[in-house]
Amino acid sequence: MSRLGAIAIGSCAAFPAAALDNVILNTPGADDALHKTLEGASMILQAQEEERTSPDDLLATARAEYKRMVSVLYGQGRYGGTVSVKIDGREAADISPLSPPASIGTIEITVEPGPEFLFSEASVKPLAPKTELPKGYRKGEIAESGLIGQAASTATSAWKDAGHPKVDLVEESITANHAKSTIASRLTLDPGPKLRFGPMTVSGNKRVRTDRIKAIAGLPEGETYSPKELNDAAERLRRAGAFRSVSIREAEEVGPGDLIGVDTEVLEQKRRRLGFGAELSTQEGGRVNAYWMHRNLLGGAENLRLSFDVENIGTTADDNGIDYLASVIFRRPATFHPDVDLVLRAVIEHEDEPGYVSNLAEIGGAFAWHYSDDLELTAGLDFRASEVDDAFGERDYMMVSLPLQAFWDKRDNEFDATRGYFLGAELRPFVGIDNMENGGLIELDARGYYGFGEKRNTVLAGWMQYGSLFGPEISGAPQDYLFFAGGGGSVRGQPYQSLGAGEFGGTIFGGRSYVALSGEIRSYVSGNIGVVGFVDGGYVGAEEYYDGSGEWMSGAGIGVRYKTGFGPIRVDFATPVQGGPDDADKLQLYIGIGQAF
Repeated sequence: MSRLGAIAIGSCAAFPAAALDNVILNTPGADDALHKTLEGASMILQAQEEERTSPDDLLATARAEYKRMVSVLYGQGRYGGTVSVKIDGREAADISPLSPPASIGTIEITVEPGPEFLFSEASVKPLAPKTELPKGYRKGEIAESGLIGQAASTATSAWKDAGHPKVDLVEESITANHAKSTIASRLTLDPGPKLRFGPMTVSGNKRVRTDRIKAIAGLPEGETYSPKELNDAAERLRRAGAFRSVSIREAEEVGPGDLIGVDTEVLEQKRRRLGFGAELSTQEGGRVNAYWMHRNLLGGAENLRLSFDVENIGTTADDNGIDYLASVIFRRPATFHPDVDLVLRAVIEHEDEPGYVSNLAEIGGAFAWHYSDDLELTAGLDFRASEVDDAFGERDYMMVSLPLQAFWDKRDNEFDATRGYFLGAELRPFVGIDNMENGGLIELDARGYYGFGEKRNTVLAGWMQYGSLFGPEISGAPQDYLFFAGGGGSVRGQPYQSLGAGEFGGTIFGGRSYVALSGEIRSYVSGNIGVVGFVDGGYVGAEEYYDGSGEWMSGAGIGVRYKTGFGPIRVDFATPVQGGPDDADKLQLYIGIGQAF
């Protein structure tokens, strides 16, 4: 349905010279959708909204408005339209920028869109095999200008994917027939020769060795050129963590034997970094952690990280003391394969938990395979020696485990996700060496996020955890492989690790099966300030696999978030809902950095 669309917006200013009383947009012959598109694209309306109403600024904006409106019309397949921009009755194009008016009261924009043009011809020649041009780029379809650019881009990309990096658009014939309201589009490409990757040249590196940069990039020299291989090489170098910026591009000139060289330019990160973090809850107390990191330990982008964590500082939970953990992690990218990292680790830990006190030392190594940008698979071997004092007495044990892990991360932001999901899975079979039975541990972690609104300021978030320990009985299992529920990371509002599989001699002990469910609704209501409502539930059972014979507990609460450049600052208030100790505090406070999950 055609109509005469008009919008008038009034404004006032403190100084008469800068007054702009009205902006009027007329779109005779346009439907509602086109009128809104033109309205949204208008630079004059935007200037008024932003209160940029000085005569000089408005005149420059008005003179640029012609091109903006014509561009919108072309994008809608309308090549016979007219645009008029009048400043207090004078055409803006006729006013010299050197002699702007002393004041501007009214700007009237009139856009007559004219008829829709259709493609009478839409061709690209030659095409690489299996090229799929945009569906709208064909005879009889509306001749939107953007489709022509998309067709050229699609066809060019297809030739590059086929190994022709020097493909060129050599002719672009666009002919309009205004009498018939048609557009004939003829695009001609020169694919150029099919090329293979030649040698890589590296510049910008100061401390990371050139041979290691080439090994990490992993470009297949001698194989057919591929843009994906270039992108993968750049991503590997960024993932190594030793570089602030990475640029990889094919050389300008083709070398002998149809080889195309690759120019790589890097800018290195500072080698050393020091960081720290802190969290606080009313019952678990405080947690502080610090780390020192070297990004290029041996000159090959090797990463060394030393970490120290202290938890439960000032805890008020029953039978709970301070925990300490010191760890060393060494990571070497491109070990045996560009997408495989070698990871070596050593950990010393003291835990004073409600159900046990333990001291352990663990060393191990693993290979981490970056299967894709989103999926990482790891396999390793760990050795552990530990001494434990729990509900069943004191004992020492030694064991070897084989951790197998998979992480699939499709979140848009690790620390404040608004869409996507995260899936994590671990299978850790273990063999007892001394005073330990054989068995295995299974842990699953699934998180999902769905954002609403134009900026996804409101997000529904869900988290599911599952755990199962099979093999040893509870009395002989590694205590940190058993499961407890309650507190942050589990069931907010309930006392820390207050739900286990039972008690023995007045001391709680953990279970062999575990389920935790959390749901949140998050909304940034004013700038960087957000609010959260949440419900958590947790289950612990003595059985190896969940069968419902254990107990559930739940908690709920509200929270506040303040968005920062390093993740949101989190403050949550929670209370018990179902289950848990009868004498539990009715309100728990949790403070940290980053979302709860």
